[in-house]
Order: sequence, then structure tokens, then C-alpha cells
Amino acid sequence: MKQKHAAGQDDERPAPVIAVAGVILAMALVAVGNGLMFGYIPVSLGAAGYAPTWAGTILTGLSAGGLAGCLFTGALVRRVGHARAYMVFSALIVLSNVAIGAGTFPVVWIAARVLYGFAICGLFIVAQSWLNDAVGNEIRGRVMAIFYVSYVVGLGVGSFLLGFIDIATSQAPLLGIAFNAVSILPVGLTRLRQPPPPQAASVVLARAWRISPVGVAGMLAVGGVSMLVTGFAPIHATASGFSQQQVATLLFAMPLGTLLFQIPFGWVSDRTDRRYVLVAAGLLVVVAGIAASRFDGSALPIMVAIYVVWSGASESIYSLSSAHASDRASKDDLVALSSSMLFAWSLSGFIVPGLGTVLTALYGTYAFMYVAIAIGAIFTAFVLWRLRTTRAVPTADTGSFSPMSAQLPPPVDP
Repeated sequence: MKQKHAAGQDDERPAPVIAVAGVILAMALVAVGNGLMFGYIPVSLGAAGYAPTWAGTILTGLSAGGLAGCLFTGALVRRVGHARAYMVFSALIVLSNVAIGAGTFPVVWIAARVLYGFAICGLFIVAQSWLNDAVGNEIRGRVMAIFYVSYVVGLGVGSFLLGFIDIATSQAPLLGIAFNAVSILPVGLTRLRQPPPPQAASVVLARAWRISPVGVAGMLAVGGVSMLVTGFAPIHATASGFSQQQVATLLFAMPLGTLLFQIPFGWVSDRTDRRYVLVAAGLLVVVAGIAASRFDGSALPIMVAIYVVWSGASESIYSLSSAHASDRASKDDLVALSSSMLFAWSLSGFIVPGLGTVLTALYGTYAFMYVAIAIGAIFTAFVLWRLRTTRAVPTADTGSFSPMSAQLPPPVDP
């Protein structure tokens, strides 16, 4: 592992493994608190008698905050550095959870989750860029894979904890605060050298589209679908009469789809045109969405199986699209491409949940299923059209697939 001085010279001393592990552990602890709060908010709102549209509006607010975080994190990091920026974002998440723990006030909760969305997006960008700087090319893929998998496992653990929480109290926000506070310790004590101040990365969607239409389309699709499936699943389950324990079980199982699907999809995509695998993932999103609507209200094991497939297929589009875009980009294009895909992912993650919230008010909480099905079908049709009209990148020229999570922004140096 190599570090770089701000002057741009190589530092031959390896980055301490325990320091790299500290950043990964910190984000895994944050994920536990995140998973808990994702389930707690719709369940507690439902128990208090609020309409499901409130939970949908809160989810849209979270996405709006995330979009702002993607745009403004770079400026903050350039001003104060990675470690201080991490602590600033952590403090904002603590404040968000404090506001939620003060009582069930939906308007306040919207503002709190906007703040949370801004902060969590910033945390991910800081952590990813820090790890990318700290490790060498020879192990970067493995380190980032561990980072993503650790975060997904943390989400599942947090969701599992919901089943043991008394939602009539502020236990969940307090636990969220505790996990986030503990996560600051490994970063505050880290021995990792601060990366050099990041350069501004421009968002040029037209250029990114010329490089990889399928990659950009994948980010536009998965930003919305992932937020719909992950965000509206607990909202719909609560509105449908699922118990707190059942909602917790469903949310605990869904991240398993990421682990079950991404590795085999990635292995296949490294050996063929990734677009064929993207078509398979898109079709799975459509089929699982139809199954979710067809078997809605069935026994919990059936619903868990369907949502595991649905979530896993959606998450796979994210990582496959990122890998496909990187295959087609030159080294000089990577920063602009990553920034543009980050923007596309964030924009879709804001607009689509807002549409889902409006449709929920008009037709009920199941409306999100049909929006996700439509997006999956349109994306699949687009990839099939690209397969017919453009040639594949030779397999020898492609990079290696790395598992990623659609619950966090694409890697980019802010």
C-alpha cells in the first residue's frame, strides 16, 4: 500500500492495515445505525397513525439531501481535509437522530432526514476517496469489495435490531446516535495520512453519455429503483399490517440479495459482454416486481424471498453499470465520468422516490412496485437496443468487477 504526499511524490511506507480497517469498521458501524433508522421511521409513523405519504415524503427529503451532499462535499473536503470532514458529517447525523428522538413530528423529521441524506452521502465520498488514496492498485479492488460488503452487512444488522426495539420510546434514535458516535473513534485515532486536497471534478453528462450510454442509463435506473425498493418496502409492509418484527425480518433479509447475486453476476460479466448480464439483471427486476405485486400480502417467507431477489437484482445493475462504464473510458476520462455518474445516480434517487410518494397518495403504497417495474423494463429494452447497434469491448480490455452497493454513491474523488 502506498501513500502520496501532497506534493505528489510517492511515500514508500505502506499504509497500516489496521488504519485502513479502521475506516472500513467506522462505516460498518454507521451502517448499523442507518439500517435501524430506515426501518424505525416508517414503522413508528405507522404506529402513530400517520399516512404512508409522510414516510414517502421523508424518503424524498433524504434523497434531496443526498443530491446536495454529492455536489458540495468536495468543497468541504478541500477546505478542512478528509478526517475533519468525516467528523463534521458524523456530527450532522447525530443532530439528525436527535431531532427524530425528540418526538414524532413528521415535518421536523423531513428536515432531519434531509440533513442526514446530505451527511451520509458526504461520509461515503470521504471514506471511498480516502481508501482509494491509501491502498495500491494491486489490492484496491479487494479492499473496496470488503468496504461495500461490510456496509451491506451493517445495514442488515441494524434492520435486525429493529425487532428488539420499543418504538414507543426513543431507543432507536439513541442507538443510532451511539453507533455513529462510536464510528468516529477509529477515524479520530487513525494513522492514515491525509490524502492531498481533491481537485474539482466537473459533471458533464453529455460527455459521460458519449463514453457509456449504458453505464449512465444504469445509474439513472438504479438510483430510483434502489431507493424505491429499499425505501418503500418498509412503508408498504407497515401499511399492509406487517408487525414490527416482520418488517425487521424483511429488511434484514434484503441486503442478502446483494451478496447472493453480485458475485456470480460479476464473475460472468468479467468473461462476456457485461450488457448481457445487465439484461439478465434488468429482467430479474421486472419479474421480481411483478411477483411482489402478484403475491402481495402473502406469507412472510414468500415475501422475503421475492424481495431478496428484487433487491439483489437492483444492486447488481449498479455495480455492473459502473464496471461497464469504466471499461469504455480512458484514464483521462475517469474522474469526469465518475462525477457524472454520481450526479445521475443522485438525481434519479431524488426524482423517482418523489414520484413514488405522489403515486402513493393517489393509489396506495403498492404504487412503487409498478414504477420500479416500468423503470426496469425501460432500462432492459434500452440495453437490448444497444446490444443490437454497438459492438462490445473485447473481454481482454475490460477491468475486474467489484461488488458495490446502490445504497451509497459511486466511488469518486470529490
